[in-house]
Amino acid sequence: MLSGRGTPRTRLGPSFDRLWASVTVSSLGSGMSFVALPLLAAQLTTDPRQIAAVSLAEQAPWLLLGLPSGVLADRLDRRRILWLVDAARALLVAALAAAVAGGMATIVLLTVVAFLLGCGQTLYSGAWSGMVPALVAPAALTRANARLQASSLITETLLGTPLGALLFGMAAALPFAVDAASFAAAAVIVLLLRGNFRPGGASAVKTWTSLRRDTTEGVRWLRRHPMLRRLCLASGINSLVGGGLIAILVLYAQRTLGLGDLGFALLIASFAVGGVLGALSTPVATARYGAVRILRTSVVGTAFAAVVVGSATSGPVAALGIAMYGAGSLAWSVTAVSLRQALVPAELLGRVTMAYQMVVAGGTALGAVSAGFTAHSFGLRVPFHAGAGLVIVAGLIGTRSAARVGTLPPGNPVAGAVAGEGEGKVF
Repeated sequence: MLSGRGTPRTRLGPSFDRLWASVTVSSLGSGMSFVALPLLAAQLTTDPRQIAAVSLAEQAPWLLLGLPSGVLADRLDRRRILWLVDAARALLVAALAAAVAGGMATIVLLTVVAFLLGCGQTLYSGAWSGMVPALVAPAALTRANARLQASSLITETLLGTPLGALLFGMAAALPFAVDAASFAAAAVIVLLLRGNFRPGGASAVKTWTSLRRDTTEGVRWLRRHPMLRRLCLASGINSLVGGGLIAILVLYAQRTLGLGDLGFALLIASFAVGGVLGALSTPVATARYGAVRILRTSVVGTAFAAVVVGSATSGPVAALGIAMYGAGSLAWSVTAVSLRQALVPAELLGRVTMAYQMVVAGGTALGAVSAGFTAHSFGLRVPFHAGAGLVIVAGLIGTRSAARVGTLPPGNPVAGAVAGEGEGKVF
């Protein structure tokens, strides 16, 4: 097996590099489709309800398939799930590109494709969650996750989104064709990985138990683990705030700050720039100051950033605040993912991760609705200030009693960082 869990090493290794390349290539195509799908929908209809239906269809699988996808990831070879899902998505998006080129695209077709892509992403996420711990040593988890999230943010948000808009302007089918090629390339790269990625190793018992029992086992484990339970709730609150602010950002940029389309695009880009800096600096900061201190610092920084954005009177100030928000958000995300990977047994990682992700996805959806109603009733600035308070609450929940949790693997720097919090390291 290509696991380095018991062998300390400093390099991430060629197998991780292949996984990183696959995620990076796939993210570039996803960024193009992310902007092209709503643009295409807006060409087909002016009814905002129909356009919203396309977005909802893409998110619905997280609530419908989240837990079952975790069960599959804990029962099947995770590498096989990844390449099969990417191959299927390549065919699906290629078919959509052909339909668009042939003038046969409809809102119903877009809704169906969005739903199927969401199903694929849900299955992919369940399997992917266990790949990183299987490829790198525990000591390298934070660095590996930081590299993955930073590169994904660069290719998807900084490069893929504007490139997708540019290609869509040239030909509506073009960004979907490129996305199909990126899925195919990602599938081929994953196929180059060698080793066994079935939880428990090659000798794992290949039996299926009750789906309900398998599903509830992951939920029960998450509920009973004090640190991850609090971290999950805190991440859900953070997602509620982030989802809400993203939902109203375009209106805030246009109506409050007086920015045009380019100004709004630059605000999105500033989040990506801050996020990359936050992700890349997290491994060094965690090794020096400890995981819990990084979580607390990121919470304070994110809350302050939300206030800055909500109080801004110009585009540059808002962009600075959004960059700070991106840095804090990614620092939290990288640290939380690394803690989860270190704490959860390999045979449960898929189910626990997807239970965790369902809370996060629910927070995003609820945040978008809540921010819309809040902004409508009290103004576009209020959700930013209210969100800052919720982020602080999330930080208090997520880091409470973390210093007393001593279940991380010995020798893991994340474990040492958490344990160090009990030795006087208080933010």
